[in-house]
Amino acid sequence: MKDYIYEVARIRVMENSLLTRSDFDQLLAAPDHEAALAYLADKGWGGGAGTSDAESMLKAEEDATWDLMRELLGEGHELDILRLTRDYHNLKAAIKDLYASSGLAPERLYLEGGTIPPEEIRKAVEEKNFDRLPPAMQEAAVQAHQTLSRTGDGQLCDGIIDKAALDALTAAAQDAPDPVLTAYAVTTVVNADIRIALRAAAAGKNAAEISAMLAEAPDLDLNMLAEAAVGGKTNVAEYLKNTPYASLADALSRSMSAFECACDDLMIDRILPQKGEVIQMGPLAAYVIARETEIKSVRLLLTGLQNGLPREQIRESLRQCYG
Repeated sequence: MKDYIYEVARIRVMENSLLTRSDFDQLLAAPDHEAALAYLADKGWGGGAGTSDAESMLKAEEDATWDLMRELLGEGHELDILRLTRDYHNLKAAIKDLYASSGLAPERLYLEGGTIPPEEIRKAVEEKNFDRLPPAMQEAAVQAHQTLSRTGDGQLCDGIIDKAALDALTAAAQDAPDPVLTAYAVTTVVNADIRIALRAAAAGKNAAEISAMLAEAPDLDLNMLAEAAVGGKTNVAEYLKNTPYASLADALSRSMSAFECACDDLMIDRILPQKGEVIQMGPLAAYVIARETEIKSVRLLLTGLQNGLPREQIRESLRQCYG
């Protein structure tokens, strides 16, 4: 079995550059959006280029994270599970764009960094040659394409592909090369299942219809979740109290944004033990997850500052730090 002693040593160095709670306090104390960007640039964000464009800075950080993984792992597929959802996002974008002929530039529609180049997904959809896609995507692509062509219902199309994405995560988790990746997949699926259940209930779906929309997740009874969702957030929170996801219950009772934050914090809690790992690949996966969570927090903070939201409201949306 391969050891990752050198790779983990590199990650330990990189962890020192992760933002701390003190850094976020400094960002929250910034007088405006531009001052916060300047603080991040001083910390090396955006490649130290001093950009005033938040999205360019954040994309540079996302790219730098995966560039590091390619440097350490080559073209290996050990961390593909962390990239799967981007492929399914791009499948949705391709099917809906070709149906609506939006004419939007590709960079506004597609996410880079998936396991399949976006142009390959678009070409498969454009040519209706779905065999070009991985087997796990083919059935969902055909069904979503036919459904959208027949009904024009974008939400139905999204639901089909979202379910396929969650099923793919669940399947990948069973063969994941490290427990961190399994934890990532399970937490992501649980988060999505709860959101889907509540959204479907709000749209008037019954428990049986809701259950059919959900993906299997360990320690989550889909029928019980669906029945609780029909009764609203309070009932779902009560159901969660009797599962390993009890830490999400209080947040869900408060708001969906608090729930999203709690899900990310649960993920950070689950990867924190990797701080003591020195041989396995877990610290590499944990670093990517931590970076993506960090970038999400920075995006929320910058957006809040730009829109003049109260500092305490912004603070409540920030995720737990791994650094």
